[in-house]
Amino acid sequence: MSGQSPMRIAMWSGPRNISTAMMRSFSARADTAVTDEPFYGAYLKATGEPHAMAGDIMADMDCDWQSVAKAMRGDVPGGKAVWYQKHMSHHMEGPVSIDDFPDHCHAFLIREPELMVASYAEKNELHDAAQLGFARLLAYHDQVSQRLGRAAPVVDSNRLLADPETGLKALCAAIGIGWDPAMLRWAKGAHPADGIWARHWYNAVWNSESFGPPTPYRPLSDAQKRIADQCRPHYEALARYAV
Repeated sequence: MSGQSPMRIAMWSGPRNISTAMMRSFSARADTAVTDEPFYGAYLKATGEPHAMAGDIMADMDCDWQSVAKAMRGDVPGGKAVWYQKHMSHHMEGPVSIDDFPDHCHAFLIREPELMVASYAEKNELHDAAQLGFARLLAYHDQVSQRLGRAAPVVDSNRLLADPETGLKALCAAIGIGWDPAMLRWAKGAHPADGIWARHWYNAVWNSESFGPPTPYRPLSDAQKRIADQCRPHYEALARYAV
């Protein structure tokens, strides 16, 4: 990619969706810089959601929507050829949306809602389907796909975990970057790009060196199952386009 403009990849996901492992995979590439959930602070400030470490997160981050968006369109950290930005669809509660990144390459990371619900409930109180961001993920996918004239790439996390190399090769081809086998492994422990919230949310990734096996299903309470059922149509609509 020498001599070309840098590629900015916006990977849109919901919480508890191997999104941090995917960020680790891209961070293992020598040509790639990564950024971890840059709108998290702005989201917490706008919504007042009682997340763990919320005060610390807002104190540590730029919480101005427009300023963060401008930074994500700006210079690539370290002058790298690729900039992988990990974004959460449910964070986008302010005046900025996917339309503010017309020059980014947008991709979408999904996970079966039953698996997301079970994982999320271990870390935070889950009381509403909107916390998982599925409806906005689908809306954003529709917007980008209409602009492209074709379906934007989607990655289904459990399919990728079943065969990481095949899944990552397909993703790289879909977004127009070369495959790098370094994406299959990373160093155990914290990463300099991790958000300050990592010590609460990232224990599994900190203890990993590669993608794990597909996630098994776990029993859900009636309330959790209702939330998963609300998300299921959005998941299925996106899963049709999985690479």
